[in-house]
Amino acid sequence: MTVPKPSLCCGRPLYDYGFLPMAKRLLRQILNVLRPEIEAGTPIVGLEPSCVAVFRDELVQMFPMDEDAKRLNEQVHTLAEFLEQKLDGYQPPKLQREAIVHGHCHHKAVIHMGPEDRLYKKMGLLFEMPDTGCCGMAGSFGFEAPHYEVSTKVGEHKLIPLVREASKDTLIIADGFSCKHQIQEMIDRRALHLAQVLQMGLRESPSGPPGGYPEAYQPDVRLEVGRSRALARSAATVGLGALLVGGAAYALTRKDH
Repeated sequence: MTVPKPSLCCGRPLYDYGFLPMAKRLLRQILNVLRPEIEAGTPIVGLEPSCVAVFRDELVQMFPMDEDAKRLNEQVHTLAEFLEQKLDGYQPPKLQREAIVHGHCHHKAVIHMGPEDRLYKKMGLLFEMPDTGCCGMAGSFGFEAPHYEVSTKVGEHKLIPLVREASKDTLIIADGFSCKHQIQEMIDRRALHLAQVLQMGLRESPSGPPGGYPEAYQPDVRLEVGRSRALARSAATVGLGALLVGGAAYALTRKDH
């Protein structure tokens, strides 16, 4: 596993506010830092769906004539895509638990959830991937006071009621950090990333950790069940012989409405 240094940002938080020149500079930095890996054809795994979507969409629009940008566009994978497409014969650990899987908006619109669907089936998860639409957080949108009411109403449309009604031993899975924090802010559950679910399958029995709130038993993560007003950094990295490109890690505090 190689984690790029210095820390790199795809620029996703900048697009919504029109800071395109700054976003372009960040993408140019990524192309410069990753050039040896791009030229070597190294698979690049992005753990945050909105960041992966930048490489699949905005990157080649920003640099339509850049050959490195075109190569990087094809070399970036979600974790599920990497396991399915780059590791021949990969068999995930068994985890026979009920789960609700919520897909990030960029994941569903740009990348698609097929690899995740197939991977969870191989694991033996009894999961549903309902059409929950948007979680309502949408990056920093839900952390801004003028948007608080709209954000919570969108969450309450489908996603939050499903999570609220789920049993305590049901896994709540959401790879997007915006989605994870909307769930965390609105209800006393913590959603897990695919990487954490795989880790759980590797370290626990096929039935997973005993008792309720499986996220509280996640090794090395030490998640605390309950509400928090702090937006944590994006999902933890796992190494599988690939170069990992993490999400934009920025700290915001949701203002009271």
